[in-house]
Amino acid sequence: MSISQNLADIKKTLPKEVTLVAVSKTKPVSDLQEAYDAGQRIFGENKIQEMVEKYDVLPKDISWHMIGHLQSNKVKYMAHFVDLIHGVDKFSTLKEINKQAKKHNRIINCLLQLKIAEEDSKFGLSAEKIKDILSSDDYKNLENIKIVGLMGMASFVEDENQIKQEFSSLKTFYDELKPTQPQFNTVSMGMSGDYELAIEQGSNMVRVGSAIFGNRNYNK
Repeated sequence: MSISQNLADIKKTLPKEVTLVAVSKTKPVSDLQEAYDAGQRIFGENKIQEMVEKYDVLPKDISWHMIGHLQSNKVKYMAHFVDLIHGVDKFSTLKEINKQAKKHNRIINCLLQLKIAEEDSKFGLSAEKIKDILSSDDYKNLENIKIVGLMGMASFVEDENQIKQEFSSLKTFYDELKPTQPQFNTVSMGMSGDYELAIEQGSNMVRVGSAIFGNRNYNK
């Protein structure tokens, strides 16, 4: 199956309110161009250097999402173009994003990562920590970022009920926060293997890679 056909097949299954992020990490520019030519405009990368290299050569109407675990010292390389940073899990990272966004006279949208998986390998903040950040004066003083919602990654397990429960817990927490956070508009959860379950539980942004581009080659 071609990338364009894969994209068309996935988009047929998505409700109109769900945004598709094509996760293009490790994939060559030619693959992204094929997806672009098929109408895809939102791409997600997990390494800043790779994203910068692709940004430099691909059309400028692409919306770039940083979806990987973020090192604060790399923010400066993407602050002039990144549209949404998923998975912020430290207040110090928010401060750095704000500082770099200010240099470019931009406001950068961010998602806070709620830890919903049981595995220790998954990053994320506790619900209490997220509440603390959102209610703090320090956060309110950050004028060049906008926290527009939450993201989360479910446990890597076969048990669909567990995955559903984890996604459901994120959506429930989002709904709890929304009345005091009018700027919230994004619940980012679900990847190639579980995005349909995530949508059932209320996701409105899914991050799909291998189902579009095929399996990744990590031996580059």
